[in-house]
Amino acid sequence: MILTPVVLSKIKPVGYGLTALFIATYLSAEPLFDAHMHYNAADAAYYSPQKIIQILERSEIKQAAVTSTPAHLVKQLYQQAPDRILPLLGVYRTLDDKSHWPQDTSLPERLEAELVTGGWRGIGELHIFAKDRHSPVFRHIVELAEQYKLPLLLHTDPAVIDRVYDIAPVQPVIWAHAGTFPYPDLLADYLQRYPALSLDLSVRDERIAPDGEIRDEWYDLFVNFPNRIMIGIDTYSLSRWDNYAELVEKTRQWTSQLPDDIASRLTHANAAAVFNVVPEQ
Repeated sequence: MILTPVVLSKIKPVGYGLTALFIATYLSAEPLFDAHMHYNAADAAYYSPQKIIQILERSEIKQAAVTSTPAHLVKQLYQQAPDRILPLLGVYRTLDDKSHWPQDTSLPERLEAELVTGGWRGIGELHIFAKDRHSPVFRHIVELAEQYKLPLLLHTDPAVIDRVYDIAPVQPVIWAHAGTFPYPDLLADYLQRYPALSLDLSVRDERIAPDGEIRDEWYDLFVNFPNRIMIGIDTYSLSRWDNYAELVEKTRQWTSQLPDDIASRLTHANAAAVFNVVPEQ
């Protein structure tokens, strides 16, 4: 069990906006669900599956939704810790595929060939923006996600979210990084508009709590949509793995400022619900 500083004054009063009084204490850290993780070829060259699991254990990551490029690497992590790793089916064979996959007409067939093998818990991360939202390849992938009842992890802008819900009105989508325009008012509008949409907050710590304290507009978003938001660290580069414990600690510090029930939902329960993780008995 690791120890982490926890803010005791968790409930912000009416009219908050001034710097809150922070009283640091040390309590046992709650396990986290990291809903946005990568284990790519560059990472695997330095960190074995066994080492990755050790990193997660030290930071008390109870579950992690992991994608990889190429896709087979995440299976190695899953084999090492099947109770901890939820494999997401990445669609890129190399990182160069990020820029042109919406034009790759062979992709849906390759994707379905993997899906029929079973064991996948989601599809993504997919990088797609407004100009490609009408791609037939993208439409086919959304339809496959709907068919196989898997959430989509999308790195995208609002126009693409609208397009997904034109195609599949109840498709679960995790909007990576709280979107490309991470403004709480816009996010609240989209969460209200699309009940199957969730957010992950990966790499948004500096927006949410730039001085260590949650900004008022983000605090309101979390309180108003407590069941629709999850955390993620996003190990998109080797340096993120090198500094994983520090990044987790930063997330723990700002989530500790929320009421306990809301903090618990952001740090574990919401991701568990989206990925259909059965609670331990």
